[in-house]
Amino acid sequence: SHGGIITAQSKKGEGSIFSVYLPASDKIIPKEPESEQRVVRGAGTILLVDDEEMIIDVGTQLLNFLGYSVISATSGRDALSIYREKTDEIDLVILDMIMPLMGGDEIFEKLRQINPKGVILLSSGYSMDGQAKKIMDKGCSGFIQKPFSIDDLSKKLDEINRIRIDR
Repeated sequence: SHGGIITAQSKKGEGSIFSVYLPASDKIIPKEPESEQRVVRGAGTILLVDDEEMIIDVGTQLLNFLGYSVISATSGRDALSIYREKTDEIDLVILDMIMPLMGGDEIFEKLRQINPKGVILLSSGYSMDGQAKKIMDKGCSGFIQKPFSIDDLSKKLDEINRIRIDR
């Protein structure tokens, strides 16, 4: 519908080349307003639950930079054990929704059994549809979609903390 074409060249054992040609446009592209991004620092202890070591490593660095102490867990079982032991120390849980053996929904339910007033931020590479919406409807404190920037994370944590303080 744009009046463009796609060509493909392929040679066995050498690979393929796909070229996409779209017509140029005379339209003026409006400039997006420059938004002032700023990191919001915080304090407290966060339990970061994710089965990917890279997410744990990067997430810990981001959270430390923002002023938070981090306790990490790479499985639902570890997260529940840590949460039982350190409930009074943990201010917030960042919970990955898709995990092996025990998914985010089951972990969320068990965290709530341990501490019905616990603050839980759901994190996922998937959208807020389906399973994430079900967890949010059960009283999860917030949702952040991966990948997220340090700005997005800091603002989401600040938003959750403001809601907690207002209650």
